[in-house]
Amino acid sequence: MKNTLRDLREDKGWTQGHLADRLDVSRQTVNALETGKYDPSLPLAFRIARLFGRSIEEIFDPDG
Repeated sequence: MKNTLRDLREDKGWTQGHLADRLDVSRQTVNALETGKYDPSLPLAFRIARLFGRSIEEIFDPDG
């Protein structure tokens, strides 16, 4: 699934590790999300959206 997570993270100046800590997941999970190798669970997608003040649809594109 295509997403803008890397851009959003970099705009905040956060490392993958920092984002992982804020989401309570591993850095490897953040990397897998950013590269499209892993689709987030619905609760994780909501946490990501809330953290960045965006809707899930603004971050994740199921058609991408």
